[in-house]
Amino acid sequence: DFCQKRKRLVFSVFFTVPLVGSVTREEEEISNLLLLRLPLFCPSSSADSVNLLLFKSSSPPPMAEIASTSSGRGHQSPPAPIMNLADDHLFTVLLLLPVDSILSFSSTCKRFRDLACSDSLWESLWRREWGPSSAESVKSSGLLLPWMVLFKRVCKLDSVSCHRISNLDDDDEEEESSSLLPLPRASHSLNFVTDYLVLFGGGREGGRHLDDTWTAYVGESNQKTLKWKKADSVTPGGRFGHTCVVIGDSLVLFGGINDRGERLNDTWIGRVGCHGKQLTWKLLAVLGSLKPPPRGAHAASCISEKTMVVQGGIGLSGVRLGDTWILELSEDLNSGTWHEVVSNALLPPRSGHTLTYIRENQVVLFGGRGLGYDVLNDVWLLDTQEQCERWIQIFYDFRDLEESASLPRVGHSATLILGGRILIYGGEDTFRHKKDDFWALDVKTIPSKGLQVDGGAVCLNGSKAWKRLDGVSYRPKGRSFHRACADGSGRYVYVFGGMVDGLNLAVTSSLRFENELFMVELILGL
Repeated sequence: DFCQKRKRLVFSVFFTVPLVGSVTREEEEISNLLLLRLPLFCPSSSADSVNLLLFKSSSPPPMAEIASTSSGRGHQSPPAPIMNLADDHLFTVLLLLPVDSILSFSSTCKRFRDLACSDSLWESLWRREWGPSSAESVKSSGLLLPWMVLFKRVCKLDSVSCHRISNLDDDDEEEESSSLLPLPRASHSLNFVTDYLVLFGGGREGGRHLDDTWTAYVGESNQKTLKWKKADSVTPGGRFGHTCVVIGDSLVLFGGINDRGERLNDTWIGRVGCHGKQLTWKLLAVLGSLKPPPRGAHAASCISEKTMVVQGGIGLSGVRLGDTWILELSEDLNSGTWHEVVSNALLPPRSGHTLTYIRENQVVLFGGRGLGYDVLNDVWLLDTQEQCERWIQIFYDFRDLEESASLPRVGHSATLILGGRILIYGGEDTFRHKKDDFWALDVKTIPSKGLQVDGGAVCLNGSKAWKRLDGVSYRPKGRSFHRACADGSGRYVYVFGGMVDGLNLAVTSSLRFENELFMVELILGL
């Protein structure tokens, strides 16, 4: 209708975007702000006449020149109304725009450049894009750089630094320091919740499970020393190959395998208390008769505020699974309801893969081991928006990627980090060679909505989406079936345990379980 056309014309002329489709909510908000200071025009107005209204000046700014039509008519008018907007109004408009539009806006004149490059604007953009906790983390880190520079460095991230985390011994404790450390393990769970690292379970030599829970306070200091505390709690029972997902300030644990080889399908809710000394576990009451079959070595992730998704794994009799289940939790997290996702896309069965939350109602699946024992490097998007649950395969064109790149892996970690990327670390290949490389998958290259799907697949440019990150300083050993989690800022990732190659590399079974904790820091200040 006329109102929508008018708002679209205002938005189009000012920000030089094509007149396509209906007005989005973001465009409507911006247009409403602009229209408060702009005169009305008739429904038959062309883009050129709108340009006259917006940029009434004998020497229009560059953006007006770009937006003007090819008619070549001159402009003999007073200064453009947009130039009369107060800085605080323009600031509000800029906060609604994508970064590319802000950079274009800054090229119009000195006043707009000063506003669009101001430290206060880019700190606000940082908070908008990556949350207040990451902004506070940067402030406390002592990086004395303008926010715009830091923003650009996050977007162009190309290296990480690893730091070995040592255990902080308490002089008041009488135990030996070895008793204050978790045992070496793999296929455990590691989460960051309410400023604590929480470690539970896992497997060790001989296929034995562990049933202990450990916590370590991290806070916002990101220190190079932490103190592990063994939590006093009734545990869900020993297991490895389970999953544990953060929902709010609670943990949701599902499934796993015990040392008798039994596959499990129970669901537990965990909460940290008493300054990390306690972790209370409670069995979730499942409503209805539907729930996932028992499994281990599966993948799980939150997908919305009170919803978790579980996919694949190894089921009964060692069969790899390809099913997907969603758990919808009650507000108090005391009960939940399971349902199976029915999708037209044929997602191959697998185990040892990862699911990573990227945005509301969307998670990314990567890698794992398939039915033929082959190791995979495919990427899938689970989209539950618009009351339609579907798997979409994301194909990447890797022709421009470096020849030495080796992406297929199983037993890796995939963590959402600052800047809207998934940090993929470690894992092993088909021959069980352990990997020590870091890769970043830019999820901004995956459209958040409007995916035009033909046969359940989308093709994207691999060289723009994938980047191998350089590791500086300490280089941890290659490992698989470790666990990793990011702190609240997304700038620091903690990695614990896993399997590394033993002393006798000629023997395939020469593996060693680790209890090393190290931190991966995104390099922003170089």
